[in-house]
Amino acid sequence: MLVLVAPGQGAQTPGFLNPWLDLPGAADRLAAWSDAIGLDLVHYGTQADADAIRDTAVAQPLLVAAGLLSAQALGDITPGAVAGHSVGEITAAAYAGVLSEDAALGFVRKRGLAMADAAAVTQTGMAALLGGDPEVTVPHLEKLGLTPANVNGAGQIVAAGTAEQLAALAEDKPEGVRKVVPLKVAGAFHTHHMAPAVAVLEEAAQGLQIADPRLTYISNRDGKAVASGAEVVSRLVGQVANPVRWDLCMDTFQELGVTALIEVCPGGTLTGLAKRALKGVKNLAVKTPDDLDAARELIAETAADAAGA
Repeated sequence: MLVLVAPGQGAQTPGFLNPWLDLPGAADRLAAWSDAIGLDLVHYGTQADADAIRDTAVAQPLLVAAGLLSAQALGDITPGAVAGHSVGEITAAAYAGVLSEDAALGFVRKRGLAMADAAAVTQTGMAALLGGDPEVTVPHLEKLGLTPANVNGAGQIVAAGTAEQLAALAEDKPEGVRKVVPLKVAGAFHTHHMAPAVAVLEEAAQGLQIADPRLTYISNRDGKAVASGAEVVSRLVGQVANPVRWDLCMDTFQELGVTALIEVCPGGTLTGLAKRALKGVKNLAVKTPDDLDAARELIAETAADAAGA
């Protein structure tokens, strides 16, 4: 079974959309989306520097646009399940048919702006902890006033909180943690610091046209499959202030019988986690159009294996 996944904030790099503009119709789609949401996606995806695309209000629409663009380039496929990490959940929701592409881009634009406003209230951030035992790490983070905002599995937890709390963490790592790596994000996402953004998104969700997912949609909240479009959107709203449980998502992939995983552009983060946590599962990160042929081969191979089972 094939799972299609979409990465979250921090996966973007300067100029990563450049090669995608050579695909037929890609530039026109990006230009239309840019006009619709009032953000020049082509500029930010091709010319802007790392600091500019680190801005939450820019990074989030950019990632969803890239994910949708690359997913369409894979062709007409029907994965066994879809999921996204953090803002990647909006990419997954659009791919599953819960939201139209235009609605997804409009919603993520409001999400990015609301989360940027919430992040501006207090100097906050996030840091990845590599290694360690969650049963030891989580209580240690809570003792420092930090939130385990992303429990990613494969020995990785992301802590979020104030600058002072993160500085304390750097000086006082949990037992077993090899390294603390600051992330290129501009706020303590998936914590109580994002509560103001929840109210904004609740209002934004009222105007959305929603359909039930046409594919199995796995939620960050608890790793469960969600069959109701209204419930998917409700979870997208609350998700900005709730922890991401990617570890539980990967557990569900295994329960469903995953044999292959493809991560849409800008791929790499989630396939890295899958290599460590989903042993025996073939995985591929779509970074540039040069990866599309290999992705299509993996899709065809997975379909053939399923047909012969």
